[in-house]
Amino acid sequence: MQLEIIPAILVKSREELLSRIALIQDHVNIIQLDIMDGEFVPNKTIGLESLHDLPNANYEFHWMVFHPEKWIEKTPGPHMHLVHVETINDFDKLIKTVKQAGGKLGLAINPETPVEKLMPYLSNIEEVLVMTVRPGFSGQTYLANMEEKIRKIRELKPDMNIEVDGGVCLQTIHGAYVAGANYLAAASAIFSGEVKTNIENLKKTATRGCQE
Repeated sequence: MQLEIIPAILVKSREELLSRIALIQDHVNIIQLDIMDGEFVPNKTIGLESLHDLPNANYEFHWMVFHPEKWIEKTPGPHMHLVHVETINDFDKLIKTVKQAGGKLGLAINPETPVEKLMPYLSNIEEVLVMTVRPGFSGQTYLANMEEKIRKIRELKPDMNIEVDGGVCLQTIHGAYVAGANYLAAASAIFSGEVKTNIENLKKTATRGCQE
């Protein structure tokens, strides 16, 4: 599976959003935009009004929101839409909305949610995102016990892209990669310092392990 380091952008203004995209768009293949409604998670970020006319890039939208269909239908384009399995009410409607928007569907799963919750949907999605923190805020501690969840999903779907998000840094990225995650999202570990160097170091550490 292709290894990707994915910058996760969690901001509260369009100015911050554009600034972060400019920092990393030449160094990665995928950019994750974290969108929170202040209801599904206890934080609120940029809304739909900030997502128009974005710079040309390959985006995945991590929808930490209730009623994700209402957001996706207003975000047309060939994007990956990562919807929390905990928010699904009508899966057929969700698939239809994503298709009409021209995008692709993936599912995200919170730490407290068992893998079994994903089972009915795995054959109809293209990606799984395993949260290794409780969603809502950057800078949290990586939950290493979520690696067992990653391993289970990899056994079920050997060819699916599995992303891990939350607390990913030089000390934790190798464990996530070895467990089976090939998409590795990071925020603080990328944007704290020189982003190109940070991305390169994360990629090397994922495959080789931490250097003593």
